[in-house]
Amino acid sequence: MRTDQDRTRGGVLGAAAVGVAALGVGEAIAAVRGGSLIDTVGRVLIDTVPIGVVEATVALSGRHDKAATRAGVGAGVVAATAGIGALPERTRVPAAVAVGAVAGALATRQPTRSVSTMAGAVAASGMLAAGLRRRPRGALGALRWSLAGAGLLAVAQTLQKDHDRKQDKAIRRLGALGKAGVAPEDGLEGEAGLSALMTPAHKMYVADVSLRAPRIDPSRWRLSVKGMVAHTLRLSLADLIADAVEFDAVLVCVHNRAGEGRAGNARWLGVPLTDLLKHAIPDSGATRLVTRAIDGYTISLPLDELRSGALPGYLVVGMNGEPLTAAHGFPARVFVPGLYGQYTGAKWLTELELTDDSHSDYWVRRGWTPELLRVHPHARIDSTLPGREIAGTTSIAGVAWAPPHGVESVELRVGQEDWQPVELGAELSPSSWRRWRTTLKLPAGAHTLQVRAISRSGRTQDGVDRPPFPVGPTGFHTVTVDV
Repeated sequence: MRTDQDRTRGGVLGAAAVGVAALGVGEAIAAVRGGSLIDTVGRVLIDTVPIGVVEATVALSGRHDKAATRAGVGAGVVAATAGIGALPERTRVPAAVAVGAVAGALATRQPTRSVSTMAGAVAASGMLAAGLRRRPRGALGALRWSLAGAGLLAVAQTLQKDHDRKQDKAIRRLGALGKAGVAPEDGLEGEAGLSALMTPAHKMYVADVSLRAPRIDPSRWRLSVKGMVAHTLRLSLADLIADAVEFDAVLVCVHNRAGEGRAGNARWLGVPLTDLLKHAIPDSGATRLVTRAIDGYTISLPLDELRSGALPGYLVVGMNGEPLTAAHGFPARVFVPGLYGQYTGAKWLTELELTDDSHSDYWVRRGWTPELLRVHPHARIDSTLPGREIAGTTSIAGVAWAPPHGVESVELRVGQEDWQPVELGAELSPSSWRRWRTTLKLPAGAHTLQVRAISRSGRTQDGVDRPPFPVGPTGFHTVTVDV
């Protein structure tokens, strides 16, 4: 004979299964047009949860922060429906409808919302209401609903990947850009374990607030330059490619703590913002250039520094001889070497707007400093291997950066001994990273190594260990070597 406790437990289990099924239905319908209900809700959470939660997620999940957010959304939906299953019967359906209404409202708030995403929210709400009215009976019934939901989630993922492949195919049709195939060298080629001089697109870190890159038709895309200007511009991708120049620069995430890999060096293709502003002719009262993405994300830059060249900004359309990938901002992004990634400008650009100081940026509204976050000088140890040329030695190599002024020197120390200079590779540009190496003869035992960079501006890397929020991380990369 089943007790009330057994019925409650079974009701919660059945309701959780209904949640999985409803999530699958909503995601599959949204994916028909390439949308995602999970990603839409996840973006709203990123925009609204306390900044401490965002920072903790990034710190704990690292490069897997998007996957962690998606998993959190899915788990949240299932937990919410399980909670509804524990409510009195007369309140379950109204509660399910309320959950669906909230999901639909969240979907409509996003600039990238689509009809299929909103339809998915409505369908998920209907499935919740219907499923909770007649919940699956027993563990077998709950399993069937869960498997159906998981199957629909798999179908949704297949549809989304198909849309991604179509976007990638459209990008590849643009062909090679810039001096494709010309590989730069710095004299440290062949150093085992050392980062590549140019970071391939698939290894370049990805960090943004959108869980999925928007899909954009390059033939229809246009960039608007508007606001407080004498001449409004409307530019195609072909217009930008025709006027673009190549430059080498390192891109660094503001969450890149000592020794981490949220940084990459590339040969970019872009239009200097100074040239673009000359054509638009800003009004005398314009003080900010707002870079606005198709997903609503905005970052603004001080106009005077862009026009004078103090901030060497570019409207980037290519990377390493190829068009930007979708993940890296196709068809265009703004990049200012020397500023951290989240402050350098928006990806997936839709417009540039010249305005006054009344504009408030995305990250400023989230609690970050309104000041420009400039990249701190930083050196990283990539490898510590037995010396190849001299027996009994340790070969150490890595990369360092200090954009936009460049790396003057890199120094290494063992334990608390004095700092010693290392050999530097040739510099591609002051804004690029610089590879380095050295060989040490160390006695047997464990040894602590630290490395630091010194900028041509005279700034020495700060060794105090400080978290990224709210003005950027500092600290020395420290490794232990056992000889």
